[in-house]
Amino acid sequence: MFSLSHVHPMLVHFPIALVAAGFLLELIYLFRKKEVCLTKAGYYLLILGALSAVITWLSGIFFTAEMGGSAGQVRETHEVTAFITVVLLIITAAIRIYVVVKKKDDDKKLKNIAFIIYALATISVFITGYFGGTLVYEYMMPL
Repeated sequence: MFSLSHVHPMLVHFPIALVAAGFLLELIYLFRKKEVCLTKAGYYLLILGALSAVITWLSGIFFTAEMGGSAGQVRETHEVTAFITVVLLIITAAIRIYVVVKKKDDDKKLKNIAFIIYALATISVFITGYFGGTLVYEYMMPL
């Protein structure tokens, strides 16, 4: 039987994959400047990754059960890192959207700031996934 508690585990894979793939494309673009399609794809994956991260974060808030003890502490850490991830992705997406809309492609400073925040968001999404996986495999899976 399907319950709303299944929504969050089903959604978590989207921000992880979209953000990781988008950042990887941006990283490759640093070494292959002629391939503009890489940064365009990275941009679109960032936008999709940020949107999916917000939706996934909200599903975690509204559709998962409270936990106590050490599982509760891991969940709290997971929630904090998820919030940090969402904020970093929203900031990065906002900067990148601004650059595209205002046609400021030559503004290296803004692009570098966005790239650094994107890198931090990518690291943060992996850390968040680690704590989420810890919750599942150490506290919820029957042995």
